[in-house]
Amino acid sequence: MCFFYDDTGSTYFIILSRYCNIYPVDDSPDEVILFSNKNAAKISVPKSMLEDIRSGSLSEEERTTLAELGFLVASAEEDRKEILCFLDKLNKADRIFSLQLVMNLDCNLDCGYCFEGSRKGRHYLTSGDAHAFIVFVMENLKPGVEELGITFYGGEPLLSKDLIASISSEIRANAKQAGVKSTGKLITNGTLLVPAAVEKLSHAGVRSVRITLDGPADIHDKARPFRGGGGSFRTILKNLKEIVGMIDIDLSGNFTRNNYRRFPELFEQLSDAGITPQDIFSLQFYPVLQDAEGMVNCHFKEGCSSLNEPWIYEAEIFLREEILKRGFRRSKIIPTACMMELTNRFIVNYYGGIYKCSGLIGREEYKVGDIASGIKNYHIS
Repeated sequence: MCFFYDDTGSTYFIILSRYCNIYPVDDSPDEVILFSNKNAAKISVPKSMLEDIRSGSLSEEERTTLAELGFLVASAEEDRKEILCFLDKLNKADRIFSLQLVMNLDCNLDCGYCFEGSRKGRHYLTSGDAHAFIVFVMENLKPGVEELGITFYGGEPLLSKDLIASISSEIRANAKQAGVKSTGKLITNGTLLVPAAVEKLSHAGVRSVRITLDGPADIHDKARPFRGGGGSFRTILKNLKEIVGMIDIDLSGNFTRNNYRRFPELFEQLSDAGITPQDIFSLQFYPVLQDAEGMVNCHFKEGCSSLNEPWIYEAEIFLREEILKRGFRRSKIIPTACMMELTNRFIVNYYGGIYKCSGLIGREEYKVGDIASGIKNYHIS
């Protein structure tokens, strides 16, 4: 522990944060990389600086810089308090009211790992509930909110394309009147994302789409076939080529332990189709998770039961390196929290039930309210 003095002569402590990770630099043995789990700051420093920290021989400039980046703290107790207050600070600073709206639980694909599983069916948001949703959103805009974000989700949300356009248009008009910026986003399998649909939705205020491609064609087609049979990859790729430049495009995909090393083949297939890294706003892949027994994945056994399984770390690093070295953009590593802990994040099911996690929709015991009666105090449930 190191002792320093401020201008008043009072003693204070500067120690290395317990949330600082230290990594070697392979091609420079005299350097280390410091990474802060608190704020995702990273810096390369001489290895000798670690001893300077322990002995208290840092220069004032070094001490100030490392403290500002979160690597040095006043005390272990202050370090702990900062982490415990992280969610409070995050929620206090949040200026976005963000909702996912489940348009339906119907789909034209038959994915083996489908997250909706036994909840799937011809269940659709009605025009009446769509109006009630808009009223709910506008009535729950808190003072200080600067942006309203609506993500349209499914099932396959484009089976409800016209209703999405209607909701998005009305939300945008109401938000503008309230002096709030509004953004619309669509999560889709991409099979119905033809230029006419994109033009209609863009005009209504939908600014970005996220499309799922589960690796190269043969892997994707096995994982995400059409409900009537046959692969969906060629259809999605054709649509993707035709909408480039019309709307921001995020690409995502879901990998398993057995197939993630083949995902880079997808990049070559995108390139062969004339789709460049500049055409894609961001690209990221996720492991397939096993959900609760009796709800989904009852016959799918290739998913992981926990994000802490060691192979996932290897897969994430491998895929991140492959994405970045080809020039694609990927989401930055930043400290964040599950939407369960974020006060301005909710999911609204097709019948108006309000939830805090997409994995919980349809489970009445986890509902935190509905668009008719509002949000209840779910913290004491």
